[in-house]
Amino acid sequence: MIEFEKPDVEQFFQTLGIQTFAVSPDEKQMVFSTNLNGTYNLWAMDLPHTFPYPLSFENQSCQEVFYDKNGSFIVAVMDKDGDENGQIYALPTSGGKVKPLREAEGYRHDMPFLSDDGKCLYYTSNKENETFLNAYSYHLETGKEESVLEGKDAMVFLFDKSPEEKSFLYGEFHRNTYSLPYVKMAEEHILLTPDKEIEHTFDGAVYTSETDVYLVTNYGEDFTYLAKFDIEARSFEKVLQLEKESFTEIVFDRSSESLYLTSEKGVQDYFYRYRIQSGELEKIETPVNVIEKVIVGEKGGVYLKGSSPRVPSNIYKRSDQGWARLTNYNVPGVAEEDMVEPYVVTYSSFDGLEIEAQFFKAKEENNNGHVIVWPHGGPQVAERASFRSLFQFLLHRGYSIFAPNFRGSTGYGLAFKRMVEGDWGNGPRLDNVHGMEWLINEGHADRDKILLMGGSYGGYMALLLHGRHPDYFKAVVDIFGPSNLFSFLDTVPEHWKPATKKLVGDPIKDKDELTEASPDTYLSSMTKPMLVIQGAMDPRVVKEESDQIVDALKQKGRKVDYLVLDDEGHGFSKKENEMTVYRKVLAFFDQCL
Repeated sequence: MIEFEKPDVEQFFQTLGIQTFAVSPDEKQMVFSTNLNGTYNLWAMDLPHTFPYPLSFENQSCQEVFYDKNGSFIVAVMDKDGDENGQIYALPTSGGKVKPLREAEGYRHDMPFLSDDGKCLYYTSNKENETFLNAYSYHLETGKEESVLEGKDAMVFLFDKSPEEKSFLYGEFHRNTYSLPYVKMAEEHILLTPDKEIEHTFDGAVYTSETDVYLVTNYGEDFTYLAKFDIEARSFEKVLQLEKESFTEIVFDRSSESLYLTSEKGVQDYFYRYRIQSGELEKIETPVNVIEKVIVGEKGGVYLKGSSPRVPSNIYKRSDQGWARLTNYNVPGVAEEDMVEPYVVTYSSFDGLEIEAQFFKAKEENNNGHVIVWPHGGPQVAERASFRSLFQFLLHRGYSIFAPNFRGSTGYGLAFKRMVEGDWGNGPRLDNVHGMEWLINEGHADRDKILLMGGSYGGYMALLLHGRHPDYFKAVVDIFGPSNLFSFLDTVPEHWKPATKKLVGDPIKDKDELTEASPDTYLSSMTKPMLVIQGAMDPRVVKEESDQIVDALKQKGRKVDYLVLDDEGHGFSKKENEMTVYRKVLAFFDQCL
């Protein structure tokens, strides 16, 4: 018999990803953005067959993709090396060279959709209104473009049309915890929730007829629920609410007069079907823990993309026999049972607030006794029960991982999510500290064997924890984290600035608080070895944020390794870059043992 070597960490590096997908109107073709060739491109499958073939060759990330109503062509939004300035392109369903539909260098185009006749493209952009955005209609045949909606006091996003195209759904976004749904009918703007003065959010809305809109909102509640708005009667009605569980996505199936609803409860997602006529709610089991996208095809087929801690993101189709997996992405050569499923735990923070966390414990045969604390990004997102190859390959090398959903995280209600607003550096920081004390007191970590790593807000938190609590850590990895809140507020994209100011603070009014919460205030305490990783094209946390902390620490003679990726933004879109980062992180932690 031939004996093969045991799986190595290199195999985890080869895990492929899926960004988004779409299904043709006849449900005979599926297009998806994946990095099968090392960079993201559009690939397709001729259903029910599941052999993929390439459609595009742009080697760039795709944020959105969909078919026109007749399935004649595909529309896609792609950026350039992670700059997040998506441009809108069309390409044939057979693939080939993309055709620009709307381009504006240095500006972004979001949430495009087509009229039913395929002649008019609707989209939102910051090209003429960098702060609050405008929405446009562009006639594909005549080239005529008109402004449909202008943002004035908050960002606006146009996202759907009524069946007869007599009205439009749009959202007005003030910040992550305050957003308002509207219908625009001629020159009238109709608020779908009862009172805009009571701050609340909505997470999606759909037309089920020319006059009926169903929406997901938390108006007057802590968790989101399903509601209905009658445009003709101007009436709002609460339809369905679950116990401490928030609906997050809504999709209408016209063929069966049903709504498909995704919900979030802590680290886990759930899936439901609501029959409009009978009011019957059916809970549908899914093959994943976290649902990333749901599509209902024109023929009634239900498709979803999702992942679990031990299974990478895949696309599935529901049938009478259950869920069929259309893609087959795994960790090459590594069985699911050889990877680690996290424990979901809770602990009390400094003020008695209950914090939920995931604890990934390395298998005994590999365990090196060290625990990596991972504060997530956002901050108003959460570490979900989804797949991260970064986690699984570090676990394979013996590192356990602790990922707390500190205050400000989603999945625990609106009040919990708001707790980080105006308090970036105190409450969430202490939630992490008390999480480490819980680990030590429960015997899951030795006080001298804790490592720290985070990205984006998690990178900021890694820097801040390093500066204010250095005795906890042996080494620290910061992945594109803000190092100075004043410069961060000054350099975020213009359309982020109003919301970011409310989230983080006012540079003038809150000067003392922002100084206290800025990591570079504590340079003298940052004494542990550090690795800093940054994308040169990052529009959210610009390269200067990492440059200044690295330069300042090096001037103090500190040990800092700095890796800059010239063709990446706020993440890793190219497999070669992702592998370079992972190898660097592993080598850095290994040398600190």
